[in-house]
Amino acid sequence: MSCCTGRCALIFLCTFQLLGALERQIFDFLGYQWAPILGNFLHIIVVILGLFGTIQYRPKYIVVYAIWNALWVAWNVFIICFYLEVGGLSKDTDFMTFNISMHRSWWREHGPGCVRREVQPPPSQAPADHSYISVTGCIMPFQYLEALHSSFQLLLSLISFVCACYVISVLTEEEDNFDFIGGRDSYTCHSSLQKSSHVQLKPVYLSN
Repeated sequence: MSCCTGRCALIFLCTFQLLGALERQIFDFLGYQWAPILGNFLHIIVVILGLFGTIQYRPKYIVVYAIWNALWVAWNVFIICFYLEVGGLSKDTDFMTFNISMHRSWWREHGPGCVRREVQPPPSQAPADHSYISVTGCIMPFQYLEALHSSFQLLLSLISFVCACYVISVLTEEEDNFDFIGGRDSYTCHSSLQKSSHVQLKPVYLSN
């Protein structure tokens, strides 16, 4: 795979990651999931930075992007374990909302096939301004939908990490070749052109 192919692939992956992060951010905003909202915001910034670095041949920016993808993989693994309640984690805690509210995932009430109904409890069991919500008929539980979202992000980040590492190695190798070979050649060529442009014209006298 050439450098041009690697860059094109990384640009495509960055664009795909950006669209996926925006889609995820919308649903996290609807569910008031403040921890994922903050993570998605940072993810969008770093993906834009990686996209800019890829287009402008900036290996340092791509390095930051690659490191972030590794962290993003770890974050999505945590979310998968959180919603599937692996390792003692519980999806019913308020971690995702920073304990600010009792909101849960937007997919909990609006998943495919879900029917949402408000049930008024007896006055002795709940305050007057509160109501119980009954959700039935869901094709897939919300925790599996969240896990699928995170799995997709995880897979995309793994591919992007590998592609970013390849592009970094190719760009770094090209910079080294330019410094030790191409740079010297280009300087010599430039110098020769510059010298030829300063050739003085002397008059030539013809004798009869």
